[in-house]
Amino acid sequence: MRKEQNKIGLVAGPCSAETRVQMLETARALKHIGIKTIRAGLWKPRSRFGSFEGVGSCGLVWLNEVQQELGLKVMTEVALPSHVEETMKAGIDMVWIGARTTVNPFMMNELAESLRGCNIPVWVKNPVCPDIELWVGAVERLLHAGLKDIRIIHRGFCAIDHLPYRNVPLWEQAEHFRTRLPDMPFYCDPSHIAGKRELLLSVCEKALSLHVDGLFIESHCCPQKALSDASQQLTPDALAELLNLLNVPIEK
Repeated sequence: MRKEQNKIGLVAGPCSAETRVQMLETARALKHIGIKTIRAGLWKPRSRFGSFEGVGSCGLVWLNEVQQELGLKVMTEVALPSHVEETMKAGIDMVWIGARTTVNPFMMNELAESLRGCNIPVWVKNPVCPDIELWVGAVERLLHAGLKDIRIIHRGFCAIDHLPYRNVPLWEQAEHFRTRLPDMPFYCDPSHIAGKRELLLSVCEKALSLHVDGLFIESHCCPQKALSDASQQLTPDALAELLNLLNVPIEK
């Protein structure tokens, strides 16, 4: 468990990398408020056929520009061994594994093997269903593949009775998971729990009261035009205001 006086880690960036201009504009603004690690999805697992599924490999070039021009670290989601291969070739600093992947042990086995020997941080989101054993099992598969730097993201769980949230936080489930793997850095993704900008403050406050190690927040230069998750993303300026309201020391 994080010591209360320690600074909170922060990762921010758009749900999806949509264009070069959008990525660079967002990253520049986030750097201006002190963010040092930028997240952006390139391959997006969507529920419905025909939905925006990300720009794919071409976005790796934009992430490289963020690294080179701004000196920031970058990360993206991987769901297939081919994603891992491409991100490693591009020199991406970190990757995360999403909730729709951690729910499937077969996919986790393949990803773990493809990540074997990769010396980068790998973040693991909780599975979409509130099954702690699946979550622990996903981490165990990565540990078995020899990964040394594994970090956890709590992003809430799918449920029929989810209101007012997009994904119910089930804080007690997250706390139980932490007792199973207490030494791993534990972040909260308030964006996917809240689903709406107006709920972000209260979700962040609850997460911080449980002494999480950091926050994983979606931020877009023009959220109203975002191709995915428009209602839950903040502008960089709005993110700065949120951090000010939280009044905690941030290790960005």
